Amino acid sequence: MNFKHFATLVLLASIWGASFLFIRIAVPTLGPAVLMTGRVLCAAVFLFAVAQVLRKPLLIQGNVKHYVLLGFINSALPFFLFAFSAHWLSASVMSVLNATAPIWGSLIGAIFFQQRISWTGGLGLFLGVFGVSVLVGFDPLLVKDGAYWAVAAAASAACCYGIATHYTRRAKAVEPFANAHGSMWASALWLFPMTWFFPLNNEVSTSVGLALLALGILCTGIAYLLYFGLVRDIGATPTLTVTFMIPVFGVLWGHLFLDEAIGWQTFVGTLLVLTGTGLVTGFRPDKIWQQSRTNN
Repeated sequence: MNFKHFATLVLLASIWGASFLFIRIAVPTLGPAVLMTGRVLCAAVFLFAVAQVLRKPLLIQGNVKHYVLLGFINSALPFFLFAFSAHWLSASVMSVLNATAPIWGSLIGAIFFQQRISWTGGLGLFLGVFGVSVLVGFDPLLVKDGAYWAVAAAASAACCYGIATHYTRRAKAVEPFANAHGSMWASALWLFPMTWFFPLNNEVSTSVGLALLALGILCTGIAYLLYFGLVRDIGATPTLTVTFMIPVFGVLWGHLFLDEAIGWQTFVGTLLVLTGTGLVTGFRPDKIWQQSRTNN
């Protein structure tokens, strides 16, 4: 992994960490359904434009059901759940809960696909659950009514990513860019009907409009291009280390731009969750570096 790849990895983590900031800014006005419908539509249009420039086909024939299912479990449902939880949770808490996706993936693999969990993986699961308990159990924002439903929604969103991981491993192979492009259009179809039940709450301001565009174009469209570029250049496993960086930026952006407090529970909970995630995924910095050098 050379400096360019590492810098791209950090940039990607900072962009995805900022997505929780933009959600917090826009969701009080737009509501979860309108916000996320706008997000995936912006991303779909952006990826469509990129596809025209790069002459990448959407590969619709034979893949419609695949896009519809992938769009639901990997974008529409988790996006909506995170937006719903943003009414109560800080960007910091959401970004850390998002990092539990590999832990959920490991649990799903063990329960439904008879995948063995090693003792280090079991320890990682315990630390991850304990870390979330510390993070949310001592957060002063969670005394509000409905806050624990919000925690459940954000955790369920992370679980969706774990499910999507297993699905994509077992689904028929589709070119990654086409997966991203097709699933965004499918996500829009899933989310649009929800706008009838969760309409706009207030008049849209310039800051809210910019947050929506940033979510769609920067945090989804451009982020997908960076992600798939890294997978191509350094491999999937080194690229997944972005999971460990996202909470750092989620906490940082929330503190800098939304004045979110960083208490002891934020540090301890984040450290426990990331340690648990590392144990579950078998994260070894030395092996990651060796693999990336091999791919180069």
